[in-house]
Amino acid sequence: MHEHASISVYLVDDLSMIRAGFRSLLAADDRFRVLGDSGDPRPAIEAIGKLRPDVVLLDISMPGLSGIDAIALIRKVHPSAKVIMLTHHEGESFVTQALTAGADGYLSKDSERAELFLAIESVHRGNPFISPKVAGGLLRHGSSKDPGAGVATRIEGLTPREREVFQLLALGKSNKEIAKALSMSLGTAKKHRENLQRKLDCHSTAEMAILAIREGLMGA
Repeated sequence: MHEHASISVYLVDDLSMIRAGFRSLLAADDRFRVLGDSGDPRPAIEAIGKLRPDVVLLDISMPGLSGIDAIALIRKVHPSAKVIMLTHHEGESFVTQALTAGADGYLSKDSERAELFLAIESVHRGNPFISPKVAGGLLRHGSSKDPGAGVATRIEGLTPREREVFQLLALGKSNKEIAKALSMSLGTAKKHRENLQRKLDCHSTAEMAILAIREGLMGA
């Protein structure tokens, strides 16, 4: 992919005003190309399979089929799609569920234009993106998956090397990039990833990113 080639985007939100707003913002910038949009997730999934957009902007809560359930269906028709959940910052429990479902980013619906662009570019490069408003909600309320200080205690129990690997994982680095950055073999990096996923009960990059923000290891 060239640096100047546009990133293709598909919008799924049951509110036509939201879709129109995002569409006009993206249309005004030649870094992005909107392939289509839909207010109904089921036809949207079919269209995503045919159009194969780089990034899908997906409302987290829609009548009929929630965005959380739609993630798995999108991955089925277009496995390499990056999915950004559109959320209101009061929906922390939804965000936690979406983490487990494997979304790549979380964007507040009232985000500024610059944040929308940053989110799309970040996930397209393979880095997770969490809107500061969404991360702020998690910091205030904690995650429903993680009552109390259990996760903080588990992070404190990591070795210094595991903490280094964890921070790189939270930034979306691959096993290969981690091995290179920390001068270790690919096998060792892979083993660290498996151990950390088990120890922290985090199974997606975005989940690790939110955990790292909540524990103060990364800035939001």
